[in-house]
Amino acid sequence: MSDERATIRPVTLSRLVELTHACEDGDKTTEDFETALDVSHRRARETVLEAKRIDLLDERESDDDSYYGTTAIGEAFLEAIRDENWQQVSSILATRSPHYGTFLEVLEQLEPTDLDTLLECLEENQKYTPYSFNQTGIEVVGDWAERLGRVQRNAFTGSYYLTSQSSIPDNFPFVVLDAYDHLEQTAGVDLRQRYLSIPQLREEVCERIGCSRAGFNEALVALCQQNVGKLELSGAPMDTEAKDSALGIKRISVADEGTLVSTSQSTQQVMSGVELYDKQYYYLAVHDREVTFHQEDT
Repeated sequence: MSDERATIRPVTLSRLVELTHACEDGDKTTEDFETALDVSHRRARETVLEAKRIDLLDERESDDDSYYGTTAIGEAFLEAIRDENWQQVSSILATRSPHYGTFLEVLEQLEPTDLDTLLECLEENQKYTPYSFNQTGIEVVGDWAERLGRVQRNAFTGSYYLTSQSSIPDNFPFVVLDAYDHLEQTAGVDLRQRYLSIPQLREEVCERIGCSRAGFNEALVALCQQNVGKLELSGAPMDTEAKDSALGIKRISVADEGTLVSTSQSTQQVMSGVELYDKQYYYLAVHDREVTFHQEDT
């Protein structure tokens, strides 16, 4: 298995971290990784080779065996993980991984975009390089980027787009109202007051302005509090369709014990509404479009 394999290997972000961490207290063999990570020899070898390609590990030969140790880049990677500095982790991977870096660069030119279009453009972009993409490759680097908060994927349409950690734009209420109108037109319900799904509204607005879901939640609650009587939040029964989605939200967190990093994927976050005074709201109604909005200084 060559280090110059064209496509990215199917290695999760948590495996890269576990492997790099395992070498921190001394060089390890592939057999050591099999035991430490409880994986097959083939899976351990795949992870080693991908970690070597992005310079998290280097190889040191001794006698008739190969040993692997954490590099300076690997140490910086682990430090960023421990600090939960996901932006720095993403930056390291973008610099060292040819697939991850290219994925972000091409997505920036296309966003928002669907999987097929993204794959087509990546294939064209890599035509004259030693590297290539397939659907699995996009899913691998897309998983890394989603967990690190660099990319979000519309949970209803599957569109990929980059996210920014910057503040919510001042025109947030206008984007919300425009997205509300768009969803209202496709709802097919002829009611005097339209109560629209906040999870769907969230995905639409986040895709348009590239904000995080948490940022949207905070801004929407503030907008409603500043426009009482004009905007109304409403609860929902447990079986409401407002909680339905096609995709889940991918997250990463530092584990309290055991492996250094644990990851989880759940649909609960995307299906949640917004919280105000310990109560969940799943629908929004607009009664008056003349709204005001100001953000608290941070």
